[in-house]
Amino acid sequence: MHNQLSVVIICRNEAAIIGKTIAAAKACSDDIVVVDSGSTDGTQAIVTSLGARLIETGWGGYGPNKNKGVAGAQHDWILSIDADEIPDETLQQELQQLSFTDISVVYNIRFRVFLGQQMIRFGEWSNDRHIRLYNRRHGGWNDAAVHEGLVFPAGTQTVTLKGYIHHYTSRNIADFAAKTVNYAMLNAQKYHQQGKKAGWLKCRLAPAFSFVKNYIFRLGFLDGEAGYTVAKMNAWYTWLKYARLRELNRERKN
Repeated sequence: MHNQLSVVIICRNEAAIIGKTIAAAKACSDDIVVVDSGSTDGTQAIVTSLGARLIETGWGGYGPNKNKGVAGAQHDWILSIDADEIPDETLQQELQQLSFTDISVVYNIRFRVFLGQQMIRFGEWSNDRHIRLYNRRHGGWNDAAVHEGLVFPAGTQTVTLKGYIHHYTSRNIADFAAKTVNYAMLNAQKYHQQGKKAGWLKCRLAPAFSFVKNYIFRLGFLDGEAGYTVAKMNAWYTWLKYARLRELNRERKN
């Protein structure tokens, strides 16, 4: 089973978790490809010591970097994950048993998202799922620098697997804040390049709407302090994104 699937992992400065991710990937595949975009914490040494193949590159965006790993994989069937995304045992067993016969089928995988060691059950992070398993002859990642997506032809069949990917998105609030700023800046740049605008009212109302939607209507408050933190950070992300977009639009006019 293992000789039909490659696992492609993108990372930067993930020494704290990359070992666990590679170990889980090895239960599913004999070909682990790690695309590192300039780690400074020793991630590369861990990757090579565990027998994964390392591709070192600059930061070209999420889509382009994932495609670099896919191009370097030995097999056509690709499981694409980030360094902080670990397949659970149920998913590992499923991947060992899949037939991999129909390249027009892609596989949707459900996520359990963690802040620190606490699983977030409600709010924006609940019901998270993504297509992450596919045949590279049937489709691939677009070139988006952030919020990248897989592109497939019409008629593609999607199957949802039973297992989960555990996504350890942030080790602590400091890590969460840094990632929030990074994603907001990248998305603002993406929107700017697409010619999108953000008015004064949107900058004021969209963050508040985000908080109410995720903390109240999506029951984020049931996750306790962590739920409040996630809802508040997501609202902050929304404000940062649109505030930076407005700034970029003003700079263009000048």
